Amino acid sequence: MGNELIVRPQVPARRPEVSLPARIFGKRPVTVIKRSTVMLATVVALYFAGVGNWMHRIDADLSFTPPQPGEGGSHAVDMAAALIERETVTHRWTPNDPIFFPTAFHDNMPNFQRGLMRAVSRFTMELESQIGRLRGSSAIDRDLERAVGLLQFPTDVWIFDFDQSFLPVQPADTQYIAALSALRNYNERVARGVASFETRADALAMTLERMADELGSRAAVVDEHVSADGFIIDFVSDDIFYFNKGMAYASYLLLRELGRDFDRVIVGAGLQRVWAQALDSLRLASQLQPLIVLNGSGANSFFANHLHLQGFYLKRAILQLDEITRVIRASR
Repeated sequence: MGNELIVRPQVPARRPEVSLPARIFGKRPVTVIKRSTVMLATVVALYFAGVGNWMHRIDADLSFTPPQPGEGGSHAVDMAAALIERETVTHRWTPNDPIFFPTAFHDNMPNFQRGLMRAVSRFTMELESQIGRLRGSSAIDRDLERAVGLLQFPTDVWIFDFDQSFLPVQPADTQYIAALSALRNYNERVARGVASFETRADALAMTLERMADELGSRAAVVDEHVSADGFIIDFVSDDIFYFNKGMAYASYLLLRELGRDFDRVIVGAGLQRVWAQALDSLRLASQLQPLIVLNGSGANSFFANHLHLQGFYLKRAILQLDEITRVIRASR
């Protein structure tokens, strides 16, 4: 017994405790963080670039007509209402998208919509002051007055406008939809013969003059930017270009329908040809589709200047509208 070897059971060594983060991430947390960062960046890129691009739409369809035209009312008023509905309801209003929306970094569609709405607003103002009043001196139509006021609302107001209040406010598109309702109410009353829609030559001349002035202000913006001789690609040229594109497009459609309303005046003054030419100039200005808006310097530049070309068509339309106005007034 004295020389017997005593064998003691060996106790296994105690493993060190592994923390929860180490069990989750393993032994390479830096690699996991890098992969997570790459995945997050990919998701953000897909959200703003992919989804945003899918939602981004510039609709300059020349064949557009009101989906439900009224009977007996004004064709041009129908068109104004249809354009508002298309851009606020069908396509969704984007100029007031907050920074976290997928379209927040796509500014071509918002500028196009701003220009389009500006043309509709200018036309509605002439309805209120000229076409919608007997001899321009009767009481202002209540629906037109309401529509004009609503269409002056800033385009970029979302649910919150902290410059005015910390409480929720009515967004821009809600105001424009209310203006749409007012325009349709007015046109329904025109169809029933209880509201004025004066197809007088002087009312047409004044309306065209004001619309030409609005186009002229945009042509002046083009001239100012082009003459500054800036860099060939900047962050302003495309904003100007797409705003003008929206204005030219809406002006084309409104004048096309206004020609139907005032067909008697246009034919009586022998203005069919110059009217078609003015429409064609606006059509060309609205259909330019450069992949990138370039602001090439000078006539001898190797690069194109899309603003310069667009401005040319706008100025041509202005001259043609001025000629129509002059002929109408001379024939009175």
